Amino acid sequence: MATDIIIPADLWEEDEDAVITSWLVNDGAVVEAGALIAEIMTAKVQYEIHAPAAGVVKIKEGADAVVPKGAIIGIVE
Repeated sequence: MATDIIIPADLWEEDEDAVITSWLVNDGAVVEAGALIAEIMTAKVQYEIHAPAAGVVKIKEGADAVVPKGAIIGIVE
């Protein structure tokens, strides 16, 4: 079963959007739950995104994409 990789909606209050600054894994990479897989940046703060489950990462939004709070940027299958 696939698990969404989501930009958390509760990490910041002021900004509505974030930029995916980098994916730290490649599309198709096998990851463990909790592994650091991406970094995002708001106007003021950089956040780390961790794998929500173990499996294969499928990237939906690439680096430099501007995404809103709650956006699904990939899945782990």
